Amino acid sequence: MFNALALAQNDLRDPDATGPVPVELSEMPDAERSSVHVPSLRLPSPRHAEDHPSADIADSAGTPGSRSMPDFSLTPEQESLRDLARKFARTEMAPHAAECDRRPRFPEEIYRKAYELGLMNLNVPAEYGGSGLGLFDQCLIVEELAYACGGMTTSTIANCLALEPILLDGSPEQKERFLKPFCAEYHLASFALTEPSSGSDAGAVRTIARKEGNDYLLTGDKCFISNAPHASLFTVFATIDPKLRHKGVTAFVVPRSAEGVSVGPDEEKMGHRASATSTVRFDEVRVPAADRLGPEGNGFSLAMRTLDQTRTPIGALATGIAQAALDHAASYSLKRETFGKPIAEHQAIQIKLANMVQAIHASRLLTWRAAWTIDRGQKGTLESSIAKCYASDTAFAVADQAIQIFGGYGYMREYPVEKLLRDAKLTQIYEGANEIQRTVIARELLRGYA
Repeated sequence: MFNALALAQNDLRDPDATGPVPVELSEMPDAERSSVHVPSLRLPSPRHAEDHPSADIADSAGTPGSRSMPDFSLTPEQESLRDLARKFARTEMAPHAAECDRRPRFPEEIYRKAYELGLMNLNVPAEYGGSGLGLFDQCLIVEELAYACGGMTTSTIANCLALEPILLDGSPEQKERFLKPFCAEYHLASFALTEPSSGSDAGAVRTIARKEGNDYLLTGDKCFISNAPHASLFTVFATIDPKLRHKGVTAFVVPRSAEGVSVGPDEEKMGHRASATSTVRFDEVRVPAADRLGPEGNGFSLAMRTLDQTRTPIGALATGIAQAALDHAASYSLKRETFGKPIAEHQAIQIKLANMVQAIHASRLLTWRAAWTIDRGQKGTLESSIAKCYASDTAFAVADQAIQIFGGYGYMREYPVEKLLRDAKLTQIYEGANEIQRTVIARELLRGYA
């Protein structure tokens, strides 16, 4: 037996020591073998005190139970839900995606089928006629739908965005009055926040809500409103006084049938061409005070809380687009040959595919983590912004690399990947441009250090 513990104690404790560590090997007499004492090693003190901002990072392992670890194992019910969405996407949406993109065409017959299967109004509780799903389950559905067509998915889930303000701040009477008849049959709704002069700066809305007796008169223009040409209901954000900025923003529910509501023609878009988008004008539209959501001046907060809820499914939508791009690229790489072998055997292509799949896996997990966080009753602003921002950047980058793998064919409309790039681009812009998401991420991060 050899004694291999002939190390100076300082050699173990010096974190900056460099070079080889001297170890002396010496034969140990038999009499000493039974009484070997190995001294306990005193580890260096933590670099940061417990109250240091980096403590939770430096000691990220924490103690047992100090950090909740999500379990992303799907239940049988979730597996069935995902299978339902996948079957619908592959059999009903995918066969018409290219045609609806080329024309473009709003395939209302597909949206009606989605409604009949319970794939619309996902966030509305069952007591009001919706599917009553949590955010995680919604994301399972959205990714599968987006795999087939990003534009159709946008129109399918737009009701969730438009109805979320009613769910968050509507009174029990308002929920009963608006949600039950809306969900009882096929309807589309629109979230009317963006204006020609206020996109990311949501506090700068110029649509005026002028009080007149027990009513408000709404006057102004909204733009880039999804499903507006076909919507029967709008959630509208207007201001009682532009000088108040975000403190003046107030939310209303406005039916399409209200006098003074007019919708512009469909916008000619780069992508998501199966989804209808247009301007909406409100010209002295009379809205009862009973149709206001929450108190005056509460609209900006309501809009932000709404987006905290609905932003995460955009991460799922982007992930679905990215997964489709990867599948097309990987399949093509096994068939296309150059220099006497499939391009999948070239290291340059393998590296692209490896980078693509890594980013997609990360996008999916970030999205699931955000949904899990919100489903547990937490605000989830940081998590949803990270998921949406990362997944949408990934979708665009992966679609770009898919085109590169296809080469010249990828640039042609005959092949599917150029559409995926055009569809991916919008995910970086709507529901909060990624520049805004990074600002939100930094703000939420720094709050933990203040």
